[in-house]
Amino acid sequence: MLTNNTKIYIAGHRGMVGSAIWRKLEKEGCDNLIGKTSSELDLRNQQAVKEFFAEEQPDVVIDAAARVGGILANSEYPWQFLYENLEIQNNLIASAHEFGVEQCVFLGSSCIYPKHSEQPMKEEALLTGPLEPTNQWYAVAKIAGVKMIEALRRQYDHNYVSLMPTNLYGPRDNFDLQTSHVLPAMIRKFHEAKVNGHATVTLWGTGSPMREFLHVDDVAEAVLFVLNREMGQGLYNVGTGKDITIQNLALLIQEIVGHEGEIEWDTSKPDGTPRKLMDVSRMKEEGWTYNIELKEGIRDTYEWFLENLDQIKEVEIEK
Repeated sequence: MLTNNTKIYIAGHRGMVGSAIWRKLEKEGCDNLIGKTSSELDLRNQQAVKEFFAEEQPDVVIDAAARVGGILANSEYPWQFLYENLEIQNNLIASAHEFGVEQCVFLGSSCIYPKHSEQPMKEEALLTGPLEPTNQWYAVAKIAGVKMIEALRRQYDHNYVSLMPTNLYGPRDNFDLQTSHVLPAMIRKFHEAKVNGHATVTLWGTGSPMREFLHVDDVAEAVLFVLNREMGQGLYNVGTGKDITIQNLALLIQEIVGHEGEIEWDTSKPDGTPRKLMDVSRMKEEGWTYNIELKEGIRDTYEWFLENLDQIKEVEIEK
């Protein structure tokens, strides 16, 4: 159980997921939170990570740090997505074990499951078939992290847990059209088309794949839930258990943004996995379910996008 004095290190605390976890824990009265920017602590540097753990001696570690991106980014940077994510999680999980960290939460992604998994995807589907080729590099790294957590639970009886969220979105999402995921990319595209006289919006693929989406504040709730109990198993899916076609998602975002132009589908571009729906029964049996419905969550995300549009553009210019 967490107390106000529990020393919690959140790796990736400035990202979408890490910042949501930070806000949630702060709201719950956790006053002893630690966060380091990438310039302050390079998580790819094993020695630097070890020195940090030796100095800070955290009670809890939450690994929300990763190199992430959509289909385009994964396709163009396979080496970085594989190697850098392995470096980050290896250093964090190994140091947590070495320095006696009581609880560790490793955050992954639903992309760890085979491309043609039986739907909805159960935790038992892991390593039962080929991965989706467009994001296999990231997936292989995350699978290794899941297995590290499993090994430490089995060999040392650590209270370490892997949480595999479905597609996440929300405040502080990545809206860069070159590297973002589908939902924030659509928000950006529909907004810019609206500003440009309700111009036509071109989207990748056929619109037929089905996807599940979870607001980032819900995954923060799931992390808090896990930290306040001894979990029976090492791997849990975190999602809504409900999905939507990409086409219907586009129509929903178009409505919320207020875009009145046409939508064109570029069928020469890949669709990715046909369907990705999580079986969330294992987490439900522990007593956790999501709270934020998709329409409400997209409205919240679009409001944040509008409030931070200047800052988003500045970050892109700096690149």
